[in-house]
Amino acid sequence: MHILVTGGAGFIGSHFVLRHVEAFPNDSLVVLDKLTYAADKKFLSSVLEKIIFIEGDIADTKLVKELVSKHRIDTIVDFAAETHVDRSISDPYPFLQTNVLGVASLLEVCKAFPMIRFLHVSTDEVYGDLSDTDAPKKPLDPLCPSSPYAASKASGDLLVQAAVRTYGIKAAISRCTNNFGPHQAEEKFIPTVIRTALAGLPIPIYAEGKNKRDWLYVTDHCDALEVILTTPNAFDACRVFHISSDSEQKNIDVAKAILKILGKPESLLSFVRDRPGHDWRYALDSSETRSLGWKPNISFEEGLKKTVEWYRERSVR
Repeated sequence: MHILVTGGAGFIGSHFVLRHVEAFPNDSLVVLDKLTYAADKKFLSSVLEKIIFIEGDIADTKLVKELVSKHRIDTIVDFAAETHVDRSISDPYPFLQTNVLGVASLLEVCKAFPMIRFLHVSTDEVYGDLSDTDAPKKPLDPLCPSSPYAASKASGDLLVQAAVRTYGIKAAISRCTNNFGPHQAEEKFIPTVIRTALAGLPIPIYAEGKNKRDWLYVTDHCDALEVILTTPNAFDACRVFHISSDSEQKNIDVAKAILKILGKPESLLSFVRDRPGHDWRYALDSSETRSLGWKPNISFEEGLKKTVEWYRERSVR
């Protein structure tokens, strides 16, 4: 394959690139990344000689068309996104720029090059929250986003679905639960707990910390995407694939588990005012993706230890 990976220097994208280069050395990878605060080209340092790296914006349609033409791109895997809910509440406009207009730009490219397969990486947050007794969401369930971030991702998903229907492009959408692991921006929940605990500072926990998330280790997510890419008919009729670990944890329990790994006291936990529109719980039914032969390999406990160790090593450098 000749793949364009957008957002490939970010958290999930960088892991995808690293694993794909190792697993498929004969493939050609072009990585396009704007290198905002949540991305780091150093994440790709071990493979920079094996890929083509371009600093740029997915909303630059001319640039993306040039890359597709020059490098004979046949597949786009789109990780590029603004993702932090709190930032979206404070200022939604960067989220509209990347998650809506950026997706629209990539779809224009797909229209111009109809042979391209487009895998759009989305999120469980487009469905909104669930109660403790609600069943996990299925791919055809209605979207009901709560935050500007989730609304922008839902908008991008709908643009993809509309482009498939109207223009006949080849596309698929993946929606995953909360990812964690190395390379994640420090503002996210698990890195924040690790960073503040290492510094011996109060760890901010929204409300009572009882909100639930299904935690998926980042490399398991990437492996699921590889399965989608190699599945016949995956890009017919804009199929939606769910990726989940079925490992729901309360936020407070995640924080306590990190403190235990670090040998830090629970007295560091500091409860703060809940954020507006805070979703209670997310859950996805990933049975269809699992039927393709994928399943998560890294348990929450193992993944958390790997994650804590990575951030601890960085803190002492």
